[in-house]
Amino acid sequence: MILHELIDYDLLRIIWWALLGVLLIGFALTDGFDMGVGALLPFVAKTDAERRVVINTVGPVWEGNQVWFILGGGAIFAAWPPLYAVSFSGFYLAMFVILAALIVRPVAFKFRSKRQNIRWRKSWDWALFAGGAVPALIFGVAVGNVLQGVPFEFTPDLFARYEGAFYAKFAGLLNPFALLVGVMSLAMLVTHGAAWISFKAEGVVATRARSMGTISGLVTIGGYVLAGLWLAYGISGYALAENIVPDGPSNPLYSDVVRTSSWLSAYGERPWIVLAPGLGLLGMVMVVLGLRAGREGSTLLWSKLGIFGAISSVGLTMFPFILPSSLDPRSSLTVWDSSSSHQTLFIMLMATLIFMPIILTYTAWVYRVLWGKVTEADVTDNHSAY
Repeated sequence: MILHELIDYDLLRIIWWALLGVLLIGFALTDGFDMGVGALLPFVAKTDAERRVVINTVGPVWEGNQVWFILGGGAIFAAWPPLYAVSFSGFYLAMFVILAALIVRPVAFKFRSKRQNIRWRKSWDWALFAGGAVPALIFGVAVGNVLQGVPFEFTPDLFARYEGAFYAKFAGLLNPFALLVGVMSLAMLVTHGAAWISFKAEGVVATRARSMGTISGLVTIGGYVLAGLWLAYGISGYALAENIVPDGPSNPLYSDVVRTSSWLSAYGERPWIVLAPGLGLLGMVMVVLGLRAGREGSTLLWSKLGIFGAISSVGLTMFPFILPSSLDPRSSLTVWDSSSSHQTLFIMLMATLIFMPIILTYTAWVYRVLWGKVTEADVTDNHSAY
């Protein structure tokens, strides 16, 4: 027997679907509070010393946190090549804006404190705001568009074609439902950033963060509930005809896909997935209560649970679909027909089993070493701080 055949091909596909979710959630849990802190920077810190405190709550860890973003992109490229090709080309302008914002952020970190000029520093502070708020918003807008279905189709030779009017302008992505999900995503990560500032800072900075985080947390809860109701009663879903699972090579055109009245029909087929939105709402409610009460460690953990539940609810609701097509449902990408080969997935899994524990161990060690609060004395006495 060939080694990679020790694990069934369909099982490998499910494993890599789950691993992709783990990587995206890991990115949201770690770099998510970096983006939230950046979006809060101009509002929770008024003096230069206060802003340096806020920046240094994430200063030692933001570069490591971005590893999850790189891993997620690499996993899409290697494990789900059709998804990578269709999504990155279709959402090209959105991806360009996200990358531009993520490029501006490290530049701002490095150059912000190089000069004493107030105008110089305030300009870079707003660059950090954009580097946090813009990706958080657009990631949510992208998810909102995916839930509605993306207007693409495959030709018989698997060349992806797009509906021109939709992709010719970036504004085509900014439909009402996608904007709602985008605002909810931004509010969720701002709340996560507020929980992190409350955990790492003290005094008036932490107080302002808790106040703003409470407001953004309520917006998150309202947006999540409204998006769920909209998804249930205003947006049609997708399903494989008669639950037939394609058996063979990855080719989306081998599937028979039909439209359903709602994505939430998945909850009738798999009732247990209601745990995901339940955990999402529970975490969001508890983080608001924790911020109001001034709790720190538990509030950050509840924030992580809320993000985990919210993102998981999207993946579990859509399963087995990864990128549905509104133009031609038959061209929709699913777990069963858009993966790499059996051998490729097996080799990647073996590499993941070796290196993922190393990454997790190193990350835990870094956070342990850098444990504790950041004070104004720390940033004024330590000239190596941001």
